[in-house]
Amino acid sequence: MKKVFKILLFTALGLLLIIGLGLTYISVALPNIGPPPDIQVEITPERVERGKYLAWHVMMCAECHGKRDFSILTGPPIPGSEFGGGEVFDQSLGLPGSFISPNITPYGIGHWTDGELFRLITTGVKPDGNPIFPIMPFPNYGKMDKEDIKSVIAYLRTLEPIEKDHPPSRADFPMNFIMRTIPQEAEFNPKPPRNDLIAYGKYLFDAAACGDCHTNFDKGQFIGPTAGGGREFLFPDGSIVRSPNLTPHITGLGKFTKESFVSRFKMYADTSISLPEVGPGDFQTIMPWTMYAGMKTEDLEAIYEYLNSLEPFDNNVQIFMAAN
Repeated sequence: MKKVFKILLFTALGLLLIIGLGLTYISVALPNIGPPPDIQVEITPERVERGKYLAWHVMMCAECHGKRDFSILTGPPIPGSEFGGGEVFDQSLGLPGSFISPNITPYGIGHWTDGELFRLITTGVKPDGNPIFPIMPFPNYGKMDKEDIKSVIAYLRTLEPIEKDHPPSRADFPMNFIMRTIPQEAEFNPKPPRNDLIAYGKYLFDAAACGDCHTNFDKGQFIGPTAGGGREFLFPDGSIVRSPNLTPHITGLGKFTKESFVSRFKMYADTSISLPEVGPGDFQTIMPWTMYAGMKTEDLEAIYEYLNSLEPFDNNVQIFMAAN
């Protein structure tokens, strides 16, 4: 009996040693995507204009790095908070930790080099070599055109500093180790020509991370067809909103014409319309309609063409479920 006990003890100790060595390797050696590139982004009016458009209306930098007011339908950013950071994504939203969007005005990133910013945006690795949680869709940004990323950097450099500091993000175990394995070297792609509507629409769809929200997701993996909808998002009060189906099935995009699709976005561009207040149990959405409303009509039309090129998927989603 003592011999069996010793065997079990040494086996357990061996497993603990292997696990410890593995976690030590992950902590010390990963992520391993190389140093930041040695670049200096030229700040030109053309770059700044393109970067502003992407940061406000496509990549949603202004929205995620601001403070959203979820007492109002669509949770628009509180005016003046954009890019200043402070939005909290934590366990109350079903996330494995507390992740706080940083200040990306010159007050927060003025000491970063352009290369450090470029690497962070496209691989999720900070100047100190540590990773960020992929609630920021850096895998998508790492597949964009390098020039678009540089344009965003150029625009961020022109912002007025917002003098706000925020607590550091903290990942729960084991996500604090898992997230170190996520960053990969970027695989950039040139921006397709605008007349190639499907390819250009896909480029914008990916840059806006539409698929991240509109594809079903479970246990860290996408489990449904791209844009098939059904991903659940938890609100702090326990309500659940699910992303709708965007494939060209009648349960999804099939009930929209190109004109009605574009109009659905543009209805939020009218700043004279007051969005309704949202109380406990009322319908709410995480879709940042007021931000996407600023997307160019031809860009929305290209996204529509791309979505209509997808395989139709039958998925009639119950969009909202109030807390019990």
